[in-house]
Amino acid sequence: MKNVIKEILSTSLYLLVVLCLTYLVITYVGQRTQVIGSSMETTLSNDDNLIVDKISYRFREPKRFDIIVFPYEYADETYYIKRVIGLPGESVRIDTSGQIYINDSVLEESYGKEVIKEPGRAFETITLGEDEYFVMGDNRNNSSDSRDPSVGNIHRNKIIGRAFIRIWPLQKFGILKHQ
Repeated sequence: MKNVIKEILSTSLYLLVVLCLTYLVITYVGQRTQVIGSSMETTLSNDDNLIVDKISYRFREPKRFDIIVFPYEYADETYYIKRVIGLPGESVRIDTSGQIYINDSVLEESYGKEVIKEPGRAFETITLGEDEYFVMGDNRNNSSDSRDPSVGNIHRNKIIGRAFIRIWPLQKFGILKHQ
């Protein structure tokens, strides 16, 4: 009987440690998320499963072209995955030909799937605050992003982490290209 109680306590302690470690990893290090929709095509596809790195931004700030995850303000348990285009303190504008301007200079980038048809609120210059980021989906004409007033500029404290590794589908498994 004594050995049975000892075994139960040992197993219980083991399970408690595993649960605590799992909680710490999910809360502070990384978590799995699933892409829903096509706003990040061709980089990410609908139903891709990713691991989000939640620890990097504790030591450094997001960089231009990082793919970040943040909650959508108007729906519970809804997270957006977008690419950082504008950094704190910069001004962002999109002209009628679809060119993105950062501080009045054309942004050299190759992530956009196609020419932007609708600049949204970025038709007029948007000046970012010292903790704000301007984000866009790679599928620019099929993305709800910072051009949309319901998304707007993303505050630094709302960023959950950086999309790090695609784990599903297996044929696309690998570290995601950010820069």
